[in-house]
Amino acid sequence: MEVSLAGHRQPVLAPLRALLLFDIDGVIRDVGRSYRLAVTETVAHFSGWRPTPETIDALKAEGRWNNDWDASLELLRRRQYQQPSLPLPSREAVVEVFSGLYFGREDGGAVSQEPHRWTGLIRQEPLLVDGAFFAALSEAGIGWGVVSGAEPSSARHVLMERLGLPDPPLVAMGDAPDKPDPTGLLQLAEELAATSRTPLSHLPMGYVGDTVADVLTVIHARRQQPRLRCKALGVAPPHVAAAGAAVRSAYHQQLLAAGADAVIGATAELRPERVFQLLQVGDS
Repeated sequence: MEVSLAGHRQPVLAPLRALLLFDIDGVIRDVGRSYRLAVTETVAHFSGWRPTPETIDALKAEGRWNNDWDASLELLRRRQYQQPSLPLPSREAVVEVFSGLYFGREDGGAVSQEPHRWTGLIRQEPLLVDGAFFAALSEAGIGWGVVSGAEPSSARHVLMERLGLPDPPLVAMGDAPDKPDPTGLLQLAEELAATSRTPLSHLPMGYVGDTVADVLTVIHARRQQPRLRCKALGVAPPHVAAAGAAVRSAYHQQLLAAGADAVIGATAELRPERVFQLLQVGDS
């Protein structure tokens, strides 16, 4: 994988004081009524069974099912154990149904390709931060980027069109192996560090994610590069945060048990001074 930052206009203060990378789903945008609902309805399309949000969260907690297409197919496999007569669709069939639900379809039935034609669940995604959030990080000398399993068109839409971030540093689906493989995380971090000619091992760094797979990505990255100063910063997705204190606490404990270095209440809390505190940056 090769990540190009040539057109990226994020202000870079040399040397950078820290790096902060983000997942998108559940971190930058609320996907409780989009990707999560697409999983539910895709499974229902093939089986008649609608998995609950708790069932999907339990699957995600295994740390292996970051890709929602594969998560949908795995839920169908497990349903087949209880319902042996249930035919298992191909992955291609799952992707086709899922994409139609998420992006919407044209009059002829094809999945919509252009953002201005999207009519699907993607239109139901509240943002959890704004453009000023990222501007504040840049101004404080915190380099930032995004490592997500979202489709590139969806990721670019939320970052560039909705948040107004020109040419954001991004690794999306297909740019690197799925998390918890750390390849994308490490590559983007190296590219960002190089913009200020600072060795990555010298930079305090954090990755903000809402799943066990995100936490494991950091753990695997540290195993590959023992000198890496990277912390896993967990955050509960909005549907968990809204479910009550007990559910939220249990989710936080799940992330901590997986190896998260800290869990925050919401992404918007990550103002520069809080980032420096979490990453233990001196003279913050």
